[in-house]
Amino acid sequence: MIIENISPNIFEIGPLAVRWYGLMFAISVLTGFYYMRKHGVKKGFDEDTLFALFMVVLISLIVGARLVFVIVNWSYFMSNPEMIIRIDRGGLAFHGGLLGGILSSWLYCHLKKLSWASLADLAVPGIAVGYALVRIANIFNQEIIGREAALFFFERHPAQVYGSLIGIVLLLFHNYLVRKEETKPGRLFWNFVLVYTLLRGFIEETFRENPLVAWGFISEAWGAGFFTTVQLFTPAIIVLCCLMLWRIERS
Repeated sequence: MIIENISPNIFEIGPLAVRWYGLMFAISVLTGFYYMRKHGVKKGFDEDTLFALFMVVLISLIVGARLVFVIVNWSYFMSNPEMIIRIDRGGLAFHGGLLGGILSSWLYCHLKKLSWASLADLAVPGIAVGYALVRIANIFNQEIIGREAALFFFERHPAQVYGSLIGIVLLLFHNYLVRKEETKPGRLFWNFVLVYTLLRGFIEETFRENPLVAWGFISEAWGAGFFTTVQLFTPAIIVLCCLMLWRIERS
């Protein structure tokens, strides 16, 4: 979705600019921590421990997400190194953030002898809300642009809206599983990753104008393309999720 003359800033005070991307990210972080704290305490986790874990994950999530984004867009950042730290302008790779969060939280839980699976389940709502909100912020930053589509009534696919809807679907699916039955620790998290991977790989990536097309074709009529780098990694992530869910059910 491309909107003419849209500003990424909400307002400006002198040299200080408050951006939509930063606001959406902040709301996501606060929502995630609120949910984790509220339900984590009910499960018997210490509040200070939850806060420390959340800060560890938040930092590693940002670092991992930015690192992957910089790597896959290295030709740009090599010429503009000063932009590497400008995360306020967007540019966070979800998979990098997810990997960074998983590794740091697992290590923290291992050192503190906490149940990583139970805490990972508590992170799902915040991640889903974050994905939905940040994709809306991408509209203001004019990034995650959809492909042009000749056979549709719109000029190009609103890829940011597709992504935001994916976040909403993930949140609804999570709430459905929570209310349906008592689940084993880790099941909510790996179901989330599985469904996200499927929806991202087969919907958002298909209609997203993405320079990371490893090989395949692009249909200009339908505005669909295969295969992006994310899509090539999708089968491996699906297999990993299925294996983790199988282990959980067997335990």
